[in-house]
Amino acid sequence: MKRVLALLVFLAGWLVLGATPASAHVEIVSSAPGDGARLSAAPSLVSVTLSENVGIQPGSIKVVDLAGRHVDAGPVFQPGEVPEQVAVRLRPDLPDGSYLVEYAFVSADSHPVRGTFAFVVGTGPLVTSAGAVSAATGTDAAVDAVSTTVRWLSYLGVVLFGGLAFVVLCRPAARTDRRARRLLHLGAGLVAATAVGTFVLQGPYAAGRGLSAVADPGLLADTLRVAYGKLLLLRLAAVAALAALLPRLLRPGLPDRLRARYENLAMVTGFLVLLTFSATGHPVADPVMFVSVTADLVHFGAIAVWAGGLTQLAWCLYRPATDEDLLPVAAKFSRLAAGSVTAIALSGAVLALRVMPSVATLWTTRFGALVLLKIAGFALLLAVASRSRRVVRRSLPEPTGGGTATVTTDLRKLRLAVGTEVLLSVVVLALAALLTVTPPGG
Repeated sequence: MKRVLALLVFLAGWLVLGATPASAHVEIVSSAPGDGARLSAAPSLVSVTLSENVGIQPGSIKVVDLAGRHVDAGPVFQPGEVPEQVAVRLRPDLPDGSYLVEYAFVSADSHPVRGTFAFVVGTGPLVTSAGAVSAATGTDAAVDAVSTTVRWLSYLGVVLFGGLAFVVLCRPAARTDRRARRLLHLGAGLVAATAVGTFVLQGPYAAGRGLSAVADPGLLADTLRVAYGKLLLLRLAAVAALAALLPRLLRPGLPDRLRARYENLAMVTGFLVLLTFSATGHPVADPVMFVSVTADLVHFGAIAVWAGGLTQLAWCLYRPATDEDLLPVAAKFSRLAAGSVTAIALSGAVLALRVMPSVATLWTTRFGALVLLKIAGFALLLAVASRSRRVVRRSLPEPTGGGTATVTTDLRKLRLAVGTEVLLSVVVLALAALLTVTPPGG
């Protein structure tokens, strides 16, 4: 543990000095006309230049007059060779007056960015969104709450399915344990259900609509057009493949050749599931995306292996199978958990310092406060995990004078420690879900 902490301190110092911070979300770099511009004649189009290429998103730019009537004509398009610039044409022969431009883009990390700006044709007054025209620039509170809950459940599903590593590496007897298999199936079901839930919620989430709009065909089509929607479908397909592999992989008495093949397929499809999370979050906003996405894959994968293993271990400790010696199982998992914890700590340090705009973000923003809470939860988890390891070490069989071995496992203490770890893991996952919907810069 001391070596891990020393390495973390070194890595943090190196990243603080040399890292290029990521942009939080897509931003408006410029617009034509500009905000507050006064024009002698009506323009033929309104264009917006963004900080990143988000593609052509239908309905992302709307222009209305003082009465709230739409004066834009035709779809959003790219007017030139600059991929970050998008525009919408206006109706010909617009009369003098004030016009409000409403924009709503979904950034690469799947979060909506909305706002307004206004311009005037002629000498009339400038009316902004605080005036006669009402612009929907906020995410609906109910949609936001449900989306965050669904994200948390999706993480929980990945963690439960991550217990497959525990079954394969630490407790082969779980292959025929219906309770252990039930946890794995629950995890796969949660990942699949939340992928569908996230898909139908993304439209209202991005458009600032309510829960009643989840079945809106136009919003569903908009989600399908963007990369986020396609990645959600990939997640659904990958977890379906994993669920189909599960009974084959856990079939007892399989030849080694077939078992190795199924394990390799499970690793590939599991990697795809994890990638759909990492490729739709804050890491993709990093200028050096490979570093952050790789760190996020390692971070989330190690969490799934550790917390999923903890859940499986807690389950068999509280309801042990008849005549099963759980000490070798706990000892094997202790070694697996140690490697996972090291990976979580190192990748988490890289992520925090690559994604956050600055170190000061830790104490000046809500995102930073959530990061600190997550770190505190992780530190508490490490403390409880250390207690579990001590219990396991004390329980290892020691040769006696007669050559026999005695086992002094304190199951009560081990159950309490592992159960506490599981509960703390649930809290840390909730904090992770909140982090995904919170801009790093604010």
